[in-house]
Amino acid sequence: MVARNRSQVPPALASRPAIAARTRSGKIARFRELLSSPPSRMSAADAKPPAEAYRAPRWLPGGHAQTIQATSWAKRPLVTYWRDRWETPDFDFIDLDWVEPFAGAVELKLNQTDDAPLVVLFHGLEGDSSSQYAVGLMHAVAARGWRGVVVHFRGCGGEINRLPRAYHSGDSAEIDWILRRFRSTRAGPIYVAGVSLGGNALLKWLGEQGERANSVVTRAASVCAPVDLPACAIALAHGFNLIYTRRFLTTLKAKATAKMKRYPALCDRSRMLAARTLYEFDDLVTAPLHGFKGVDDYYTRSSSKPFLKTIVTPTLVLNARNDPFLPERFLPTPQEVSANVTLELPATGGHVGFVSGGFPGNIEWLPQRLLRFFSMG
Repeated sequence: MVARNRSQVPPALASRPAIAARTRSGKIARFRELLSSPPSRMSAADAKPPAEAYRAPRWLPGGHAQTIQATSWAKRPLVTYWRDRWETPDFDFIDLDWVEPFAGAVELKLNQTDDAPLVVLFHGLEGDSSSQYAVGLMHAVAARGWRGVVVHFRGCGGEINRLPRAYHSGDSAEIDWILRRFRSTRAGPIYVAGVSLGGNALLKWLGEQGERANSVVTRAASVCAPVDLPACAIALAHGFNLIYTRRFLTTLKAKATAKMKRYPALCDRSRMLAARTLYEFDDLVTAPLHGFKGVDDYYTRSSSKPFLKTIVTPTLVLNARNDPFLPERFLPTPQEVSANVTLELPATGGHVGFVSGGFPGNIEWLPQRLLRFFSMG
């Protein structure tokens, strides 16, 4: 597939002379550097995983298996949501799915006020409140007697949003107004988690805000955030990872096609439908719709890794070292994060997998890990 679309693959895949000749020299240098850089030497020794660090069950080896098992066959709890809709500052809308404490929850009597802890979740690319990580976390939140809410990025709540724009990996401005609105109505702790794309946007916001974030949220956590977007684009552009890419593109293209009925000039429809990688789609749709000069400008400005050193809010950064979406060499090192960041890099887990227990497994480890971290402050 890559060979048939050489002119539109990420520049890092353009190491062959025939491909490199068609790319800009600046891109070639950047992505050759990415590919040739040696693996990071942090991981097990430097990251110092805590006692509760994740370990995949012996029956589930490999990052791909751990990723797919979590989304397909692992047991998940049932959650009942109620839906709310907020108007955005630019006259669009987002949908939010809420959970309330279970009757008989451990901390229910203490938390039936606006002082109750609130857990806010920002989902991943094309995710929603039915994603396995959302269901798992919201169930655990309600069982603890806290309140929880899954914030749907624009167009992800089941209805196409009004404006041409949608959402993207670096949309810290969207994170900002949403979290500040929560804070304006609540006196209690606000804990916020971001998964994959949502985690990257959250980390970027935390780094940009610095000390100001402490007046909005109490603690934060990211799960499998693609902190280096160019590296993630390379990983998802070839091999077995194209299976994930096709799944993402199926819904992304459907949404873009539907939106073109209202905005015919949104993008070049034929080229959009022909896109075979997220790099191509982002260059045609995501980047120009959200004010970037192109896909490389989008990835460079939106990657959260450069912002990790300026995070002041206590933050858990959880990434599996066998995540198919982001090779280990591109994960942050202890030297690349602030003292307020707890860097947890288990050897296994896949991309937001973290399945535990006997076959077919369950998804309980991740929400419990997040709640333990939130409960520390």
